[in-house]
Amino acid sequence: MTRRLAQVAKKVGVSEATVSRVLNGKPGVSDSTRQAVLSALDVLGYERPTQLRGERARLVGLVLPELQNPIFPAFAEVIGGALAQLGLTPVLCTQTKGGVSEADYVELLLQQQVSGVVFAGGLYAQADAPHDHYRQLADRNIPVVLVNAAIEHLGFPCVSCDDAVAVEQAWRHLDSLGHERIGLVLGPGDHMPSGRKLAAARALAPQLPDEHVARAMFSLEGGQAAATRLLDRGVTGIICASDPLALGAVRAARRKGLSVPGEISVVGYDDSAFMNCTEPPLTTVRQPIEAMGRAAVELLNAQIGGGSVTAEELLFEPELVVRGSTAQAPRG
Repeated sequence: MTRRLAQVAKKVGVSEATVSRVLNGKPGVSDSTRQAVLSALDVLGYERPTQLRGERARLVGLVLPELQNPIFPAFAEVIGGALAQLGLTPVLCTQTKGGVSEADYVELLLQQQVSGVVFAGGLYAQADAPHDHYRQLADRNIPVVLVNAAIEHLGFPCVSCDDAVAVEQAWRHLDSLGHERIGLVLGPGDHMPSGRKLAAARALAPQLPDEHVARAMFSLEGGQAAATRLLDRGVTGIICASDPLALGAVRAARRKGLSVPGEISVVGYDDSAFMNCTEPPLTTVRQPIEAMGRAAVELLNAQIGGGSVTAEELLFEPELVVRGSTAQAPRG
């Protein structure tokens, strides 16, 4: 008990006596301090005293698939900051290969009596992935918001960047530079945002050959392998479903002795950190991370406050950022 008091007091920056007063329901403690002590108990994994368990914790789960792609830490920063401004404490849950699964994290978050959960880039985007843990959240009436395209029928509000507009911007840019053989590096076949990107490309170019569409896992190595296949098929412009995939495509071109952008043009997606520092700086389609993250938190907070939020998708407009990885198509 003494160790618990000390840990909570250190976490909050108050005396052990103050923590003791909160745990025993004694007066003389401000609401903000009381709330901070209860949040610290939750974060440290201690059970609240019986008389304090009735109210749900002011914790919000923030579930991300990884932190290697800079877009996810960027979303975490915006969403975490917006939650903190509302007096909510974000609990970051990051999946690792062979580690804790998304469903395991949901179980842990439910045990902590979280006020809500924000998912960014989770299994909801994959049609063939398990989705039972989402139904578990819905059954418990836990407020949930999804960031980026989800499968149908989950029933949660969603905040997305418009994948169709993103591909349209990238495609028209390459087309204006004279590229006639344009290829796509997309995620797995059941990945919803990738499916939307492919549909948009086929709407723009109905004759797009299947061999100009390569699937990859979302990593630099995946992008390199997929782009190598496209280069073997003669494409001169490559549109990628993420910035790491695009950096893999640049590497693939170089391994084949091809210059970027002299012989091969590459367009990424996200405009995540440091893409203006690569060599060449990456032309990419920017997701409005700040606006999307704040909208996700507003939707979540409305639900936490008891308001009704329709399970619609808010679509945000992306923006093409032209840098040094695209140029006129080679002649001949």
